Amino acid sequence: MKKLGIVITDGVGFRNFIMSDFIREATKQFDAITIYSGLPLSAFHTVPQSHIVIKELDVFVEGKLTWFFRKWKEVAHLQKHQSFYGMKDNLVSGYPTTNSVRSLLVKSIYFFTHFIHSDTSILFAEKLQFLSVSNNKITKSYIQLLQEDKPTHVFFTHQRPPYVAPFLYAAQKMKIPVSTFIFSWDNLASKGRMLGAFDYFLVWSHLMKVELLYFYPNVPTEKVKVVGTPQFEPYVMPKYETTAEDFYKKFHLDDNVKTICYSCADVSIGQNDPVVIKAIANAIRNKSITTEVQLIVRTSPAEDDSRFKAVKEEFLEIIWNVPKWILTRENHAENWSQRIPSEEDITNLRSLLENVDLNINMCSTMSLDFMLFDTPVINTVFGNPENGLYNDQRFLMYDHFKKVVDSQSVTIAKNKEELMVQIDAALSNPKERTKQRKAMIDLQISEPLLGTSKRIATTLSHFND
Repeated sequence: MKKLGIVITDGVGFRNFIMSDFIREATKQFDAITIYSGLPLSAFHTVPQSHIVIKELDVFVEGKLTWFFRKWKEVAHLQKHQSFYGMKDNLVSGYPTTNSVRSLLVKSIYFFTHFIHSDTSILFAEKLQFLSVSNNKITKSYIQLLQEDKPTHVFFTHQRPPYVAPFLYAAQKMKIPVSTFIFSWDNLASKGRMLGAFDYFLVWSHLMKVELLYFYPNVPTEKVKVVGTPQFEPYVMPKYETTAEDFYKKFHLDDNVKTICYSCADVSIGQNDPVVIKAIANAIRNKSITTEVQLIVRTSPAEDDSRFKAVKEEFLEIIWNVPKWILTRENHAENWSQRIPSEEDITNLRSLLENVDLNINMCSTMSLDFMLFDTPVINTVFGNPENGLYNDQRFLMYDHFKKVVDSQSVTIAKNKEELMVQIDAALSNPKERTKQRKAMIDLQISEPLLGTSKRIATTLSHFND
């Protein structure tokens, strides 16, 4: 029998693998499926319980020793690859500014990994990290769980969360083959070390495969499979489809006026969002944009809209789309990870993508979402070290986004004046960059959206052959 274990750690994994066609396709390829969830069971009320077993994992909290070895591994990985701007930026921003006990420990890690950061030393730190959780009671409960279920393959839907390290250790201890999906387009070239050693890797694109083999030279090339990503599959699924008429009615928009959508980042990197939104709203008011337009703002699903209170009160004409993501659990170490999307929100997002005339965002993956519908995209980076705003211009140098800039599939606005010129240009000639947008999509997502879940499920099934 083929028995698949699926580890879902957070709301984005839930969106990608529960709200796509993946579960339906996986049931065709495997005799039994068990979901091991980092979310509470209540999140899965729409999953057909007759076909799937769902088990909520006890929440693992890192001990001090485990934290130390993980931090050592991650910082050493950044030190080794700091020739990549994103790695260097995360290395610099992660350096402590205080002298607490934990900060001093981190500073000591920075010091010795500056000199010692070979692959051998990184793998040694990882071995110590996993050894430190081997006798943890939660790790033992995971081993018992796997002994009872006997999956023939365990699939991790995210390669990084440290709180599932004991589950990976348990699977390895049981000699169960394990695979993972690379979570996002920026993870390999700008983030720290992944969770641990997997047997197989699923990636978005041939580009991502090249990146993975570069950063993890011990991985055999035949163990990396290009499958696309289920992140965008809802955009070709009939259940999330609506009409243009539904869109204008739902958001109280004028169907005779062109629509700009500003999509926000979360507060950690989208600190200039209110500045840009106000600039667009003022330009619409004083007719600095030559075309008649209306503005809809979609906030980040990782947070509520409270930080935009002042903007909402000043510009009552702005339409707001606050994503309907439900917080499933309070008091979690990473609260944002416990938010899951509603079907209504995915439908709303697809409706936005299909019907707006222009998207503006700060270097977000949302650029790809809109490009899939051949919608013009402007990336705003108003902040630099000199002007007092949050320095978002540095993201232009991140390896994954530098490819976007160089491709000319988007335009880059570094101030209000540039933004207004680019808005006029995009609205007057929306197809100008169609060829570049298609090339960028082909680079970042190497397989068609249609059939993504089937492709992933079939690939996982073949790992059992």
